[in-house]
Amino acid sequence: MDHQWEADEADERIEIGGDGDHDDGDDDQKQPLLVRRRTNVSSQLAIVGANKSPIQSLDYEMIENDLLKQDWRSRTKVEIYQYVTLKWTLALLIGLITGLVGFFNNLGVENIAGFKLLLTNNLMLKQKYHQAFAVYFGCNMILGVGAAALCAYIAPAAAGSGIPEVKAYLNGIDAHSILAPSTLFVKIFGSILGVAGGFIVGKEGPMVHTGACIANLLGQGGSRKYRLTWRWLRYFKNDRDRRDLITCGAAAGVAAAFRAPVGGVLFALEEAASWWRSALLWRTFFTTAVVAVVFRGLTQFCHQGGGKCGLFGEGGLIMFDVNSLEPAYTTPDLLAVIFLGVIGGLMGSLYNYLVDKVLRTYTTINGKGPIFKILLVMVISFMTSCIRFGLPLLSKCVPCPGECPNSSSAGFSLHYDSFQCPPNHFNDLSSLLFTTNDDAIRKLFIDSSESSNAAFQLSSLIIFFVAIYLLGIVTYGVAIPSGLFIPVILAGASYGRLVGTVLNPFTDLDAGYFALLGAASFLGGTMRMTVSLCVILLELTNNLLMLPLVMLVLLVSKTVADCFNKGVYDQIVMLKGLPFMEAHAEPYMKNLVAGDVVSCPLFTFCGIEKVGNIVHALKVTGHHGFPVIDEPPLTDAPELCGLVLRSHLLVLLKHKTLFTRKRVMTRSTIINKLKASDFAKPGLGRGITLEDLEISQEDMEMFVDLHPITNKSPYTVVETMSLAKAALLFRELGLRHLLVVPKIPGRPPIVGILTRHDFMPEYILGLFPSLNPHK
Repeated sequence: MDHQWEADEADERIEIGGDGDHDDGDDDQKQPLLVRRRTNVSSQLAIVGANKSPIQSLDYEMIENDLLKQDWRSRTKVEIYQYVTLKWTLALLIGLITGLVGFFNNLGVENIAGFKLLLTNNLMLKQKYHQAFAVYFGCNMILGVGAAALCAYIAPAAAGSGIPEVKAYLNGIDAHSILAPSTLFVKIFGSILGVAGGFIVGKEGPMVHTGACIANLLGQGGSRKYRLTWRWLRYFKNDRDRRDLITCGAAAGVAAAFRAPVGGVLFALEEAASWWRSALLWRTFFTTAVVAVVFRGLTQFCHQGGGKCGLFGEGGLIMFDVNSLEPAYTTPDLLAVIFLGVIGGLMGSLYNYLVDKVLRTYTTINGKGPIFKILLVMVISFMTSCIRFGLPLLSKCVPCPGECPNSSSAGFSLHYDSFQCPPNHFNDLSSLLFTTNDDAIRKLFIDSSESSNAAFQLSSLIIFFVAIYLLGIVTYGVAIPSGLFIPVILAGASYGRLVGTVLNPFTDLDAGYFALLGAASFLGGTMRMTVSLCVILLELTNNLLMLPLVMLVLLVSKTVADCFNKGVYDQIVMLKGLPFMEAHAEPYMKNLVAGDVVSCPLFTFCGIEKVGNIVHALKVTGHHGFPVIDEPPLTDAPELCGLVLRSHLLVLLKHKTLFTRKRVMTRSTIINKLKASDFAKPGLGRGITLEDLEISQEDMEMFVDLHPITNKSPYTVVETMSLAKAALLFRELGLRHLLVVPKIPGRPPIVGILTRHDFMPEYILGLFPSLNPHK
């Protein structure tokens, strides 16, 4: 199999490898490198927002060249302590800012939605139903269009949840603008407008993206463009440290959204991060703890402020601390819990399937331009407003078991239950639909003895479940920041409450606890997480006694759903075309070796290369890594010196004083004139491009020594290594380039370079269709 290409492509060979001129005129010493003409163009583009953008890989490898080694040796103990202190300081700032953003996000949603519902309710009390609907629909439309306009015109990458993009970044994928400041701005304000506008979306997913954007902004290492540089910050101008900070930001986002600090750490570990270590666990835990302290302090201020926070509800660290009954269950109740898990797995897998189909349709619509994005949001907003306002009309008003809550004294969470009902009656479907999503969840989780709102009719629960299930599917994918957690929790809690109401005569478990288990089952069926979801739900509800049942229902639902498709975030990553490296290799990769899939042509440089050859290679290729080969007279035979990065070459070419007219080594000159910080990854700016260079024709004939900037210890694999083993090595080490070297001596020292695109199924199965398991 490793030589199959020779039969098909042996006639397509080319000579490459740069100009062969040497100072002594001995041109015949440079041997051409024979390679295959096979170019991998798969997975080079992905959908970011609604636009196709080029995809680059992040480089988590520790580069070892002469300049960086000199920088490491010159660091003092004080500088090392500065670096460690700054890492903890940035973790503190990430937690502090994310906590503030999360709090004011909640504040904005509660107040905007509260004033909208109060205005509508006042008109309904005056029996001005048409005007009430017009106001309700108009407010929702304005809020929805505002969120859509922000996404369509300012930051298309802010649309959607953001968790798939963060997950892809932490896997080593760098897509345009996914963590840009404009994306952060739109994510914050678009999420507030979208959730307050009545859409069946949550602010939890966007908060994860927001936390990652905040971490990325703080970890940029400053910006020369805006003169925001600081000597200490130069340490963070690399992908490895940014990855750790963004992991902390994602965990802080979960902690701020769910007020679940431990759940945030576990979410980052289980779902978001592809690489983990104990030091990162400690720092992430510190970040989420800061978020919890900030939230506690601000909510305490609101409670003691006497209305300073407007209609902001009880808040606190426990979002849904509403069920005071001690859970009591018997062995037969476990069968009901298992049944809930099976239903959650089936409904969750179906939900993922339908979301995938809807997203494919919306991608086509959104791709036509910003106006179509806004029109689609307007259609969904109108449909959502009609359902939220109209469906309660189908529900019967029922007498209150006791005294109905009075809107003037019950607080924000119990308003609007008397939707078109006579005195001492309430509309249970209105209490779920005609309110905020968080409040609807709170009412579903409440125990049957605590409030009149707990007496839900079976018909109301069925109507609510169907409406939320379908609205959640058709809403996700429109051009607004939208999270999946809340729609899934709402749908799961409604059918869990339904099952609990039906089984009420036969079980000791309260219907409110069935709602919690239903939410857990649906979350497990859609997102396929277990440990983090379990802890998040327990932190949300403040009920550790439910731990065994929540664990059981999550395990069952995930097991059932895995039989049908992947988790929703994995499906979205695939749909967007992001070249995600899985933790396991596909079975067919064991039948291939590394030499089977290397893409060509391969451009190589000499250790001392002509400037014209470097500029030509940079112009005609988009490659970001080039092998450097030492040849006679520098060595007895051609040998691999290492790998040089495109960005480093551009920096070197900018300093024309380092060029020489003869092929000579200038290591000491380069080390004296350049610093490691000159080659650091740019922050908010775009860095040096080929167009920025001013190289004359005379410069093109000169030479430059590449040895000082060449990574002399790149990771290499022999061409006969199995592709499965190479894929696992590539992912676990967080590589951008993996060099493939020949097994037999006497051949050119480099066979090719593997990048993440060469491990993608569409590329491999395109080369070897017979290995496709679906054919």
